[in-house]
Amino acid sequence: MLVILLAGAVTSFVKNTKKEDKSDAVTISLPEGFKSEVYTQNLGRARHLVVNSNGDIFVKLESLRNGKGIVRLRDTNKDGVADDSLYFGNYTGTGITIKDGYLYASSDEDIYRYKLSSNGDIVNPDAPEIVVKGLYRRGRHHSSKSITLDNNGYIYVNIGAPSNICQETQGTKQGTNPCPLLEKSGGIWQFKADKLNQKQEDGVRFATGLRNVVGLDWNKEVNELYVMQHGRDLLFQDYPQWYDQKAGAENPAEEMFRVRKGGNYGWPYCYYDNDKKAKLLNPEYGGNREKAEQCASMDQSIAQFPGHMAPNALLFYTGNQFPAKYKNGAFIAFHGSWNRTPEPQAGYFVVFVPMKNGVPSGKWEVFAEGFAGENINRAQHRPCGLAQGPDGSIYVSDDNKGNIWKISYTK
Repeated sequence: MLVILLAGAVTSFVKNTKKEDKSDAVTISLPEGFKSEVYTQNLGRARHLVVNSNGDIFVKLESLRNGKGIVRLRDTNKDGVADDSLYFGNYTGTGITIKDGYLYASSDEDIYRYKLSSNGDIVNPDAPEIVVKGLYRRGRHHSSKSITLDNNGYIYVNIGAPSNICQETQGTKQGTNPCPLLEKSGGIWQFKADKLNQKQEDGVRFATGLRNVVGLDWNKEVNELYVMQHGRDLLFQDYPQWYDQKAGAENPAEEMFRVRKGGNYGWPYCYYDNDKKAKLLNPEYGGNREKAEQCASMDQSIAQFPGHMAPNALLFYTGNQFPAKYKNGAFIAFHGSWNRTPEPQAGYFVVFVPMKNGVPSGKWEVFAEGFAGENINRAQHRPCGLAQGPDGSIYVSDDNKGNIWKISYTK
């Protein structure tokens, strides 16, 4: 490792020519005509990622590596494997994106940005500008701050609610009404992307009633924000009179929302029941798996998925490499479940939702699977981030061991 001092701080540069470790190899299943390649591996807890126009990949890490929480990966000899790495940023987190010559990255409390040079390098990796500081956080529960930007100079950030269902005391079956957590969390906040040192109160609560969003993206086709919500837990465990074990595993739905300014998406009062095909009142607020009441007038999701699969990334495909059916469609990385027992765990794959004019135009389908390996209850890899490269390929990050795959269409 070569260590270089910059402005009194330490930034590390690493040459890495290691190929895939075959002892840890998994087989990724893809539709006909597609192939996957391991771009790098063993980064650690690799969360979201973004690809610059020159092909460099920036990855946000949930745990520090070499004392740093962001890694820039570069393939200098163009053999499809990252062989040069730059680590910077002394904070962990999830969110990372590029817009208008800046790299934006988030910790669990702040949003930073770094100026990019004309050749794609970070101008000053040890002195980022602070865009927003002091975002609401209470412990580690739903603390990550995912981000995306629109085309009008605004940045959007998820502030997850540190609760399952807004109980006054965690573990009780009575929900608080109104839910005080919604004042500072449980929604999406909007800030100016070019204004520095903002606080949460300087932003706008763009949408509310979203328990926790890790995957979000700006849909350029219709110029609107879309998000994937993590649904609640403990329906069967707390209410066996209405939910058997299978119903508790499949519900509530993980949901895709087309988010409008001022929208209310129902948490903690409502959930979407996959079996009933309806948005229903949660038991903590008087629901009995039949009542809809105020939930009927809440903003509705546009796509639903089985429960507890943890949608951690959303990407609208704008490239030209993939077949025409994928244009403007949505890819979603499902991180995988931990709480569907005694049903088998599920997720650990990337799905595709065909879209037209901003709404699903067909059923969702599994696009890439096999990340978990042979035993889905002891997953080797867990898809977390998605990014599109300049050639139209997509990249998938894994926050278990830190592999990154490149998926291309070759037929």
